Amino acid sequence: MEGEIARTGSHIKAMAKFAVLGFGVVGSGVVELFYKNKAHIEEKAGQEMDVKYILDIRQFPASPYKDKIVASIDPILEDPEVTAIAECMGGVEPAFTYVKACLERGKSVSTSNKELVAQKGAELLALAAEKNCNFFFEASVGGAIPIIRPLHKCLAANDISGVAGILNGTTNFILTKMIRDKMQFADALALAQKLGYAEKDPTADVEGLDACRKICIISSLVFGKHVYPKDVYTKGIADIALEDVELAGHLGGAVKLIASVQRQADGRILPAVMPMFVSYDNLISRVDDVFNAIMVYGDAIDKTMFYGRGAGKFPTASAVLGDVIDAVKHARTVFSQAWEPSDDNRFLAPIAERTSRMYLKVSKCDPQQMFRKLYDFYASQKIAVDAQLSLARLKDGENIAFLTPTELTEAQCDMLVAQMTTGGIQVINRMPVLN
Repeated sequence: MEGEIARTGSHIKAMAKFAVLGFGVVGSGVVELFYKNKAHIEEKAGQEMDVKYILDIRQFPASPYKDKIVASIDPILEDPEVTAIAECMGGVEPAFTYVKACLERGKSVSTSNKELVAQKGAELLALAAEKNCNFFFEASVGGAIPIIRPLHKCLAANDISGVAGILNGTTNFILTKMIRDKMQFADALALAQKLGYAEKDPTADVEGLDACRKICIISSLVFGKHVYPKDVYTKGIADIALEDVELAGHLGGAVKLIASVQRQADGRILPAVMPMFVSYDNLISRVDDVFNAIMVYGDAIDKTMFYGRGAGKFPTASAVLGDVIDAVKHARTVFSQAWEPSDDNRFLAPIAERTSRMYLKVSKCDPQQMFRKLYDFYASQKIAVDAQLSLARLKDGENIAFLTPTELTEAQCDMLVAQMTTGGIQVINRMPVLN
């Protein structure tokens, strides 16, 4: 019924109507969860709400919402009753074109589309501010885990120096199976695909691209300039062998795919995605299966961890609808959720400057020879070594793994690897230790 109204206390408000773009896994989850919890959602929004349109080029004749489905964006753009949009299409296009058109008409958009935000976030946020509406993206990072809103609201009093965590559930499931069940990487990946945790083409997950987009969004929000995925060092887990996982356990830690951003001493920031050795002293090492965890480091809070399901139909739908409720309630742009565009990447530090202790796995050799090469390197760099070196190997005569006794930059680690190779010791794998 056109022109419906809702009475809240002494105020009369027009019913808030929104559209859902995309009726796939997340989009259908948004619609289903909305109608399941409609009364509760309306109470939180302070007014009645309804889904007026669902955009999808496919037909869904058996769906109870089939009468709401449209194949063109035009009815949504032209309908003044639609004031909010839930974008659940994925990919940059046509999502960018549709979202831009909605914002230009003053319709607030809430999205789960990490690729869109990572590539076009600065432009869309600026457009939303110009048109006095909002571009929300809580669901683009961490699924059901609230992280975007805490970063720009709850933790706003902090000087945040870094963020690090597990931002991809698929790779965490694979590594968990390797750790717990001694599965080879290929077998763990096949199981993830069978259970629906990994796509038929798992490249975006296992090569770290998904986590890269998410750390770009976090970096942009925390440090105020748009960080593009092309500028972020990204390495996935395809080179992690079962042996690495087992050796890491003997050294007192777990292998995790970590997305991180650190502010350097000179003010530049260093975002990266790569497998890391995470000590059992760190809570992130205990985050298993498809769960995500995000650690935020600030001067007032020291460190705070956010934990939960990082993906899935209803966890992601929960975050999208939370943003839709905010969009309905906010009559003006939320300016704290914004960042500046960036024309160059001079504010980013190269991966060579990243500093941490290092996990190294070397080919079978005489441990004493390896020790000599390692300490010769430290002497050549004039680095004092006080800590005792611990090493691990699964059985005598096999490959050896150890943690460097001090922090090194990635560039220094390159030099160490080269010096060991020259001395006849092959470095098979390496990864930083999460600080």
